[in-house]
Amino acid sequence: MEKIVRLNDRDFRLYKSESEILTAVRNVAHRINEEYIGKRPLLVPILNGSFMFASDLIKELMLDCELCFVKAASYHGTESSGSVSTVIGLNQNIEGRHVILIEDIVDTGNTLAKILPQFKEKNPASLKIASLLFKPNALKHNFSLDYVGLEIPNDFIVGYGLDYDGLGRNLRDIYQVIEDGD
Repeated sequence: MEKIVRLNDRDFRLYKSESEILTAVRNVAHRINEEYIGKRPLLVPILNGSFMFASDLIKELMLDCELCFVKAASYHGTESSGSVSTVIGLNQNIEGRHVILIEDIVDTGNTLAKILPQFKEKNPASLKIASLLFKPNALKHNFSLDYVGLEIPNDFIVGYGLDYDGLGRNLRDIYQVIEDGD
């Protein structure tokens, strides 16, 4: 029996189970653990969507690290608005620090394109990007991701922090929108 959830006016089918997601999270954490031995990175989750990924990722890290949040938004419904507004900014000095930005998903890359220059101008020792999900076919900017949990096609998804008009962030699994005719 196919697992389907309804959010607002749309139906979504199970795409990635919680166990698949957590395996991807552990794989990202393993790489960070290896690369940051003897360092104390500053982890910067980009809210709202990354909160679940960030929480699970941090629990898997076996090194000293600090945490600071920023908030950005670029989605309305199932489409990127194309504009990004930073609502809550960085309130820590990151000069000389090893910084890892944490994203739930990178699709167009608009959010990171807006945020990266703001971080770079503060002269961190290093600046890397960790994303649970990556849609390479949707990327509109020229930067690379350092840690990717899962590459996925350019379909709209919800769950595990990702929402559809505010709903679905609490789902443990990730669901893919069912388009008319699917």
